[in-house]
Amino acid sequence: MSDQATILHADLDSFYASVEQRDDPALRGRPVLVGGGVVLAASYEAKAYGVRTPMGIAQARALCPQALIVPPRMKAYSAASKAVFEVFRDTTPIVEGISIDEAFLEVGGLHRISGAPAAIAARLRAEVRGRVGLPITVGVARTKFLAKVASAVGKPDGLLVVPPGEELAFLHPLPIERLWGVGPVTAGKLREHRILTVGHVARLGEAALVSIIGAHAGRHLHALAHNRDPRRVRTGHRRGSIGSQCALGRRPRPFTEIDATLAALVDRVTRRMRSAHRAGRTVTLRLRFGDFTRATRSRSLLKATMQTAAILRTARQLLAEARPLIDERGLTLVGVAVGNLDSDGSVQLELPFEVPVEDGLDTALDAVRDRFGSSSVTRAASLGRDLGPSVPILPD
Repeated sequence: MSDQATILHADLDSFYASVEQRDDPALRGRPVLVGGGVVLAASYEAKAYGVRTPMGIAQARALCPQALIVPPRMKAYSAASKAVFEVFRDTTPIVEGISIDEAFLEVGGLHRISGAPAAIAARLRAEVRGRVGLPITVGVARTKFLAKVASAVGKPDGLLVVPPGEELAFLHPLPIERLWGVGPVTAGKLREHRILTVGHVARLGEAALVSIIGAHAGRHLHALAHNRDPRRVRTGHRRGSIGSQCALGRRPRPFTEIDATLAALVDRVTRRMRSAHRAGRTVTLRLRFGDFTRATRSRSLLKATMQTAAILRTARQLLAEARPLIDERGLTLVGVAVGNLDSDGSVQLELPFEVPVEDGLDTALDAVRDRFGSSSVTRAASLGRDLGPSVPILPD
């Protein structure tokens, strides 16, 4: 770990909502929700009422009746993201994009040219505001983990520097949810043992932590609680998964309709994979039920593929396994993602010589869409169904 805090984590504030407020002055200073069946982004005025992503729109309206709901404009967000990343690259050549609205930047070699990291971060924020018109928060620290924590604590529209030697004093009073990998389930297990802060995790022996939450998670959290994170900022980093999701609303839906929605999502995901020349090996199904609980199911293929047939077959198997839960609790959101992505040179999952009829149709659909466009042909089961705009898988 460097002896200086030279890693910046830059994170746009309520990105989609901020773009809408930038482009429409009537939305500024008012609670704004971006989405359809599910909240994709909420302005800080809406967050003050307890609205969070990916909450259902009906629940968000109940919390904030005066909220203004606008449909997502993915092209506008993509253009804004590209403009912001131009500012990042004008700041330093070492930029690692994490998502459409956040990145790590390494500025350790720029002291003579650009000044201290804190000054560079301040100029970065001013440049993003001046050139793109969006608020951004920047955290500065010696590790990627702590820089990201600092940006989260510094929101909204802030700058927070964690000086060397003061990291643990900053980190240890924070709640356990600030540690990467601590979601509701892990937090519940830790709180059952009265482990409430990062400092509590740090003071607990690694063996004791492993006994509570398992070997991998225990070692991981114990290292983070001591700010041990050797990862460097990497350039040329590509996304680790490609996915999409669809909010279904709260009305009961027959399983055939859910299956048709899943097939349409897989079509969307595999089109994006082929367009990006990425093949994947792990299929993940994400579900949100009517009682607001969630479930995730994954399965890995023997070889990486970007073809619809194999991915859809696997996704349908995962959906069938989850059907008892769906029948019992109802389903309000379904998402599918393909991970363990390889480059264009990956070996494709080959179909046998005699393929099932459905697989042959999926392969034919792929060929037609790749040649004539994604809207050239669609499944009969998808006619009249609107998945909404293509959006990434949202965190819980």
